[in-house]
Order: sequence, then C-alpha cells, then structure tokens
Amino acid sequence: MTEWAEDVVERTVGAIAPLADPDRAAQMAAYMRHVAPFLGIGAPARRAAQRSAWAGLASPTSDELGAAAARLFELPEREHAYAGADLIARFRSAADESFLPHHVTPLLVSTPWWDTVDALGSAAVSPLCRRFDHRTLVDAWSESGDRWLVRAAIQHQRGWAAATDVSRVLGLCDRHWADPEFFVAKAIGWALRDLTRIEPDAVTDFLAQHPSPNRVAEREARRGLARVVGRPSTGHDTTLSGRAARPSAIRGTATPSGPSADWRHASSR
Repeated sequence: MTEWAEDVVERTVGAIAPLADPDRAAQMAAYMRHVAPFLGIGAPARRAAQRSAWAGLASPTSDELGAAAARLFELPEREHAYAGADLIARFRSAADESFLPHHVTPLLVSTPWWDTVDALGSAAVSPLCRRFDHRTLVDAWSESGDRWLVRAAIQHQRGWAAATDVSRVLGLCDRHWADPEFFVAKAIGWALRDLTRIEPDAVTDFLAQHPSPNRVAEREARRGLARVVGRPSTGHDTTLSGRAARPSAIRGTATPSGPSADWRHASSR
C-alpha cells in the first residue's frame, strides 16, 4: 500500500476499535447471517469516528483510494468494510474511469452480502456509472452468473431520477426476471419501484408483459405503483386504470419523461 492508504487504514482502525460492543456484535452478526464477525458499532457512532479520523487527509489518487478500501475490506470485522465504502464515498471525486472495474468489482465479491454490495452501489457503482460510460462493465456483471454482480448491474442507476435510462434498466430487469435468486429478484423489484416515480406506465406495461411469476420483484413494483396512483398494491390489475396493457411506453413512444427505447433490446447497449 502507499503511504496515504496505510495512513487512512491506520486512522480508521484506531478510531473505531474503542467503540466495540461485544454484546451488540453478536446481535449484528446474527442479523447478517454470520457472513462476518462484527465489532458491534452502530453506523452513526462509526461514521462520527471516521469523520474525525479522516479530517485533514489530503486527496488521494484513484489507486490510493482503491488500495485503502481494499485493505479495509480485507479486515475481518464487517464495520471495516462499511468504512471502506464510506471512504470511497468521501473521496469519490478522486476515482478515475478505471476505478470501477479495477477496484470496485473485486470488492463486490469480497465476502459479499447485500449490505456491502448495496453500500458500494451507493458509494461507487451508481455515481461512477453516471460519470463514466461503463455499459460494457455493467453488461459483464449482468452476464457473470454471480448474484451480487448481477444485483449491482440491475441497480447501477439507482438515484439517477430523471436522468435514468428507463429502457436500459427495464432491459436488465427483463434479462433476469426468471432468476429464482431472492437477492436478484429484490434488486429487480427495487429498480422497478424506482422507475414508477419516473415512468409508471412503462412499469405497468412491463409487468403486463411478464405474466410468469416473480413475486418478490412484482410486489416491490406494485408498491411503487400504489404510491404513484394512490391505489392498493395487492390486486391483480396490470394497468394504471384497469384497461388493457398499453405497450407504447416501452416500445419507443415518447412519454412525459422522454423517449423509452424498446426494453427488449436495451440490456445489450
């Protein structure tokens, strides 16, 4: 590791270690299915300690940031991985175009569980996919067969709001709709739920054209639609008004949020 990476890792470990709570650690490990041991530190206290420890640090290079995050992820206690994701978020402006493929991809499969994968999604995947053209990388994740890389691919535009490429996200959801893996289905559901705030008709039409069951994903999507149109999400109505499904929102017709290309071809873009 470089001097900067060694310094920040030492600061981080030294700052959070005194906050350890063994009783709470056991509860946290059980909640996370014992994927890793815990120190037993809640996020607010940990982040406060991190802020103090990182005060005055110079901006790193992209590789220095990646090396420090990787070292934190290597430490056994889960809070260190959380700190690694927070470190990326704190110094994300230093990340260059190679940061996602070279540094984040290995972290996504480093003792992975939904907590670290989603933390990296917020800290690195979504913002860096928006800054750089990482379509090829996202497609590689999507086709990897690894449930955590697939999850990261499906969620790579979370938080983009009006800038979301709706057809691209729907294409990824379509690609993995039949996947029985719970964490993939949950990612699809969240992606569709997010899209209901942008193009609810596109989500409605997508569900109508996917009659085969994906209960986890569909439940999340219908919750989003219920918030948009103010109706219960437990019914079987597949359209916003009860009429037959209208495919225009996902077949190239302009919608209030802009044009949506056919989702069936979007996953290869």
